[in-house]
Amino acid sequence: MRLKSEELDGALKNLAAVYLVSGDEPLQLGESADAIRKAAKDAGYTTREVFSVETGFEWNELLVAADSFSIFADKKLIDLRIPSAKPGVEGAKVLCDYCQRLPEDTILLITTAKLTASTLKSKWCQSIERVGVVVQVWPLEGAKLVQWLQRRAQKRGLQIEQNGLNVLASRIEGNLLAASQEIEKLYILHGEGVISKKLVEDVVTESARFDVFKLTNCVLAGRVSRAVKILNGLKAEGIAAPVVLWALAREARMLINIKIAVDQGKNKAMVFKNNGLWDKRKQLVNTVLPRLKMKDLQEILLLSSKIDRQIKGQESGDCWEGLLSLCLLFPSR
Repeated sequence: MRLKSEELDGALKNLAAVYLVSGDEPLQLGESADAIRKAAKDAGYTTREVFSVETGFEWNELLVAADSFSIFADKKLIDLRIPSAKPGVEGAKVLCDYCQRLPEDTILLITTAKLTASTLKSKWCQSIERVGVVVQVWPLEGAKLVQWLQRRAQKRGLQIEQNGLNVLASRIEGNLLAASQEIEKLYILHGEGVISKKLVEDVVTESARFDVFKLTNCVLAGRVSRAVKILNGLKAEGIAAPVVLWALAREARMLINIKIAVDQGKNKAMVFKNNGLWDKRKQLVNTVLPRLKMKDLQEILLLSSKIDRQIKGQESGDCWEGLLSLCLLFPSR
């Protein structure tokens, strides 16, 4: 069976034995896979084994994992990641064999980059489609993008006016990670409720004009003096403190996720892609990773919580001084 990404949630009420999720749009790809993992966990598939297909990968490991039983008899989710979208001759044969002899109490989740039309017609893809579900993730444009933005905003309790949705769609240029961030900013600044076109224009314009992302880039690059100058400029121009806090805390959470995944031996290129890093950002994060200590990043999140309380008036102290301290906590050169 083939499904669109927006049809997946409804279909997860009855879990399939195999899922193949493919595409080059990282946010939808990641969220579709997360939805399957959550549905499996809720259904009692509490054991999870992760495999990443890289050079030298032993495909026999997949069959061993499928045939092995937990001493606690837990249901199992096998999380197979194929960054290249090419399992090769051996991998294709193993996947076909797996689909012919499906193990009990096991779900196989396969995530790949975009599959070509010819690959979708291959024997291994056809085998998966016969016994499971194939989800293709496509970039969104036009009316579909606007509808996606509307659904995304509604999940946050936001009712963005139609002309406001059109403005947002035109400014994020189909980048769903950027769109998700803009919707999050709207929620942080204005809470649940109706969002007008003007509010959308103001928030998106501010982020482009004053660019808190330049601040995070300077912080990661260890350019302390420049970061302090940008922070002071943001304050002087009247940028809301929650927006600055959101950007810095988001950076820390992203770095924690990347560091954990890389330390676990996962494919770095795939980890970067799943976290929405483009080329220049990849270089920056790749440079900073060796300097990172998990305790420093955890301290950043703890201070972020304190600053959030200061902004809300729930704790004494100057939130902007807290933001300065937050910038200085990131690893320097």
